[in-house]
Amino acid sequence: MSQSLARGLALLRGLADGPRSLDDLAAELGVHKTTVLRLLRVLEDDRFVHRDADHRFHLGSRLFELSAAALDQRGVRRVAAPHLARLNDRTGQTVHLGVYEGGEVVYLDKYDSRHAVRMYSRVGLPMPLHATAIAKVLLADLPEARRRAVAAAIEYTPFTPNTLTGPDALLAELDRVAARGYAVDDAEHETFIHCVAAPVRDASGRVVAAASISVPDLAPLAPEHVTDLLPDLLEAAGAISADFGHRPDTGTRPSTSTRPSTDHRPDTKGNQYA
Repeated sequence: MSQSLARGLALLRGLADGPRSLDDLAAELGVHKTTVLRLLRVLEDDRFVHRDADHRFHLGSRLFELSAAALDQRGVRRVAAPHLARLNDRTGQTVHLGVYEGGEVVYLDKYDSRHAVRMYSRVGLPMPLHATAIAKVLLADLPEARRRAVAAAIEYTPFTPNTLTGPDALLAELDRVAARGYAVDDAEHETFIHCVAAPVRDASGRVVAAASISVPDLAPLAPEHVTDLLPDLLEAAGAISADFGHRPDTGTRPSTSTRPSTDHRPDTKGNQYA
């Protein structure tokens, strides 16, 4: 990558965190202000950035166009949209759609809950690979060698007392996810949020996305009973998969006829609660 391109992209990433002055951006890049100003003028001419009356720089309207185009190019998002909207309406909880690409798991779509407590998440934001239900579903579908390589490379930030603490714990949890067909985030990323996620498959049976439901502590449904919503989630994920060409073999789908047991949740050592 050319130095100018790399610096231009770094400027955009910096502005994603909020408006910046020329001095701020030069300090963040560690280069002279004239170099940064030259790059900003090019970006400004094509509306990638804009400058306000106080001479602070912001992300520009061209990025709105690109972000909309990027989302439109994700076929699974279009297919999933009506099913996720119905799931959100039926449960009243936050619903997400996520995908694994470029070594990251990112949110592709979000439907907010009707409750006062809401998740800090947004479309395009990457999520921790070791501490979210969507990430677990997507990683569980990787070939074993790749799964192990990903697990070994993760920085295991302990977000809560329930966060998985190392590759062995994560790999054991991914085995359980693959076996039962869904994943749970038992307050592993945020102490007040519990999530359950299910896979979305294409015609080949490969997991191409994952859908999730998140329940905060103050929701009418107790967070520890988030798996009570699993039948609704599995139905939505199955419908999305069917629209995406997936035809499961009889008997291979997780059963939704009974409430799933809740003794699957991992502790921080990767063991199961009794």
